Amino acid sequence: MSPLERAAGMVLPGMAWRKAPDEASLPEVHRTIVVPADAPFWRKMLAFAGPGFLVAVGYMDPGNWATDLAGGARFGYTLLSVILISNLMAILLQHLCVKLGVATGRDLAQACRDHYAAPTVWFLWVLAEIQIAACDLAEVVGSAIALQLLFGIPLVWGCVITAADVLAVLYLQGRGFRYIEALVVTLIATIGACFAAEILWSRPDVPGILAGFVPSAAVLTNQQMLYVSIGIIGATVMPHNLYLHSSIVQTRKYELTPDGRRDAIRFGTIDSSVALMFALCINAAILVLSAAAFHWSGHQGVAEIQDAHALLSPLLGVPVASGVFILALLASGQNSTLTGTLAGQIIMEGFINIRLRPWLRRVITRALAIVPAVVVIGWFGESRTTDLLIASQVVLSMQLGFAVWPLMRFTSDRAKMGEFANPLWIRILGWTTALVIIGLNVKLLVDTLL
Repeated sequence: MSPLERAAGMVLPGMAWRKAPDEASLPEVHRTIVVPADAPFWRKMLAFAGPGFLVAVGYMDPGNWATDLAGGARFGYTLLSVILISNLMAILLQHLCVKLGVATGRDLAQACRDHYAAPTVWFLWVLAEIQIAACDLAEVVGSAIALQLLFGIPLVWGCVITAADVLAVLYLQGRGFRYIEALVVTLIATIGACFAAEILWSRPDVPGILAGFVPSAAVLTNQQMLYVSIGIIGATVMPHNLYLHSSIVQTRKYELTPDGRRDAIRFGTIDSSVALMFALCINAAILVLSAAAFHWSGHQGVAEIQDAHALLSPLLGVPVASGVFILALLASGQNSTLTGTLAGQIIMEGFINIRLRPWLRRVITRALAIVPAVVVIGWFGESRTTDLLIASQVVLSMQLGFAVWPLMRFTSDRAKMGEFANPLWIRILGWTTALVIIGLNVKLLVDTLL
């Protein structure tokens, strides 16, 4: 316990986990997927595979598209190194989420409720609900833009249509958590296939791509490049993923022994790392496509999804290129709303232990995202959608530190984690990552406001 936390009254001295015996994260699916104890490596790997791909959805959601498009159009392949670094940060943080959920049986929201005093818990809960609403807002608007460009549906009605994901989650969760995972993986595969085609059509410079993954000093010395880089990192590491991952790793029914937990952490980390590397490929593909199509063709100002849609087919000479691009956006938006709905449940139940009926809880969380989108679009018109996306990313930037700090605090505490507490090298990497993310996001916020 740090002196700062004690002085602020954030931690009750001598407090252990205040865990009710019957309290579980996502109780309807908690420990419902059996992991064979004596199975060979690959069978265990398949049993644990799935949660990482739900988490990876947040790293390729519509909030990332604008920053990746701007980075590629303005600076070519240079910022691929920033995408790589932000992805490595994400892999470390999601590993810590796996450790927290497996070692303690608590998700991050529950852990905050167990550890901090009531006023701090309520403060963190309000912040978490704001970031869920901001994250959902970007996903709802992204899906609505895709529906408009594909089918000509007005943005307001597109926002309303995306609420149908509530019904999908209710139905699939009733059938079993594996069905949700299967849908998410299918949509991710759709996104991957779309961008594989786009990359083939755009014929990028392979040596230039490889050089782009090497960090460049220009990222720090060029103020415009630094600004876009901060936006990429801020849009990549999402706070709701930390709550989500620490919960859904508990859907697996493994042996509650040190060896069983050790296996769960190992396989859970492999699952999330593989999924996040796929997310890296998607984010890199957006930037590479933008660089190949726009940077060297005199369209370096492209930063909006609508502009990219209008220009892709003419510039690539492929009539279906724009449609395939927006199909990937639609899959990304719908995928993100599914996982955002689950994260909303985890946050509400974890922080304040309110157990509402599933349909009511999800109607509330969807309304928090859809109502602001409909009001802003209806009042200001469809031209303000980009401003809405930027505003949602600024709000997320403000919230990230309030999730990363407790995660590092808990997973480094041997009294809570036992033998699974972070070793020194993980603590150094983790706190460095946390401070870098917080510092960069504060700068992004200040620059955006100014």
